[in-house]
Amino acid sequence: MSKDRTAEWFVPKFGSRKFRISIGILFLPYTSIVTCFVAWGSLSGQFEVERTIAICVIYFLAVGISAHFLDAVGGNTKPWGNLPRRRIAAIAILTLGIVLSIGTYYAFLDSPLLFPIGIAEAFFLLAYNLELFGGKFHNNLSTLLSWAILPVFAGAAIQTNSISLEVIVLSGIAAVITYILITTSRKYKNLIIEDGNSSEIRKKELILKMITISVITATVTFVILRFYF
Repeated sequence: MSKDRTAEWFVPKFGSRKFRISIGILFLPYTSIVTCFVAWGSLSGQFEVERTIAICVIYFLAVGISAHFLDAVGGNTKPWGNLPRRRIAAIAILTLGIVLSIGTYYAFLDSPLLFPIGIAEAFFLLAYNLELFGGKFHNNLSTLLSWAILPVFAGAAIQTNSISLEVIVLSGIAAVITYILITTSRKYKNLIIEDGNSSEIRKKELILKMITISVITATVTFVILRFYF
């Protein structure tokens, strides 16, 4: 059964296969959603624009490049085909180094809560995407923690070095959205792989698009309200 993901909705339908894979491997809708969750936490209380940008860059690079590139070369499946393993791994490691450098700077500066959050995120990034420990952490719970709850916590930690009740509520909302996202995405992927009913594929695709657009729109609205009201 083919594991090719180039037919999925977030992969460009134009350009060469190399170009389409280069964009598809970033999983931009999902990466953007995680980055939005980070912004929720960062803007939930007192904030500095510089720190909001920094933590969003950290997660965009960590998820969009490091995590997805490691998954492409280290996972049991090869959804993007046989990519140049050393080159992809080198890019993932280099990007992770940048992420750790930025995060460590702010952690030592005045946000030590980033240390345990960063350690946990690094563990999930490696254990999930490289399917370490027999793939025991390649599951929904790990995704909810690393893609929803911890990103919101990290966004708050870099600003105030604390986790408020509002942040906990926002992380809960992020977790619910992420659960719907990953379960729908899994069904959609299986339908694509099995050449399933086209109507069902379109329904699942529509749900994924609506989730992505809704989260991004809500985040942009939240940003505008925080800056101007």
